Amino acid sequence: MVDKLIPVTSIASGIEQTVANDIHCLPIQVVNVCFLGNPERPGDWVLVDAGMPKSADKIIDTAGELFGSRYNPKAIILTHGHFDHVGAAKELAEYWDVTVYAHQREMPYLTGKKDYPEPDTTVEGGLVSKMSRMFPNEGIDLSDRVEPLPEDGTIPHLPEWRWIHTPGHTEGHVSLFRENDRTLIAGDAFVTVKQEYLFKVLTQEQEISGPPRYLTTNWEAAWESVKKLESLKPNIAITGHGFPMAGEELTENLGKLTRDFDRIAIPEHGRFVGSDKKKP
Repeated sequence: MVDKLIPVTSIASGIEQTVANDIHCLPIQVVNVCFLGNPERPGDWVLVDAGMPKSADKIIDTAGELFGSRYNPKAIILTHGHFDHVGAAKELAEYWDVTVYAHQREMPYLTGKKDYPEPDTTVEGGLVSKMSRMFPNEGIDLSDRVEPLPEDGTIPHLPEWRWIHTPGHTEGHVSLFRENDRTLIAGDAFVTVKQEYLFKVLTQEQEISGPPRYLTTNWEAAWESVKKLESLKPNIAITGHGFPMAGEELTENLGKLTRDFDRIAIPEHGRFVGSDKKKP
């Protein structure tokens, strides 16, 4: 994993957003990390995703503000292993002395055995797609810290939540769902900003979209994953990129994305685009 600062950011960067009394979202440059707490036990919390490279200090400081500096998280959960979701994972796991959990199919990319495909700079999209050549695609080695998520869908230290396999963006991408209030942490299965377009990333103009095109390798699987998440009828969705979306706005837009994924999400051309433009 190349540990370098990526020169792209947004107006929301560094501004913590309280989604619920036990859920906090922190945008770091152009990606979100989540802090999941326990109102009845203030020091009992879990981090979901680990942000951009060079973001460890900001995540640690925010955690201290939310839960107190003497409370370490119980675990770090990764939706997937792309550079912008694991940028501070190794440093944070060592600093807090905690275990990192991810899907079994992400293990090769999180144990230094395999690299992701290089970003697709040829894919249809805006300036960020062209800039993606500077984004690291190397895996990260968390061998002594990472473990696969339990096969039964449970999540360590989060008894009310379950993980759902939502491949397409990566082989082992997962989303997190809490049934009692239908809260969804979607990762990059879908996002709420057009991540390929620099102006929209900078301004965080809200618009539901498929996974970031320049790093998505299986569009048919990505469509199936969106359909799976839409069937859960989430009340609020926190995505890897963009502001959270809730209520009727989420229901309407996620339904539209599910129906018209080939038109809204799948690019007209790119290395990984084939017959996926046809409705399955």
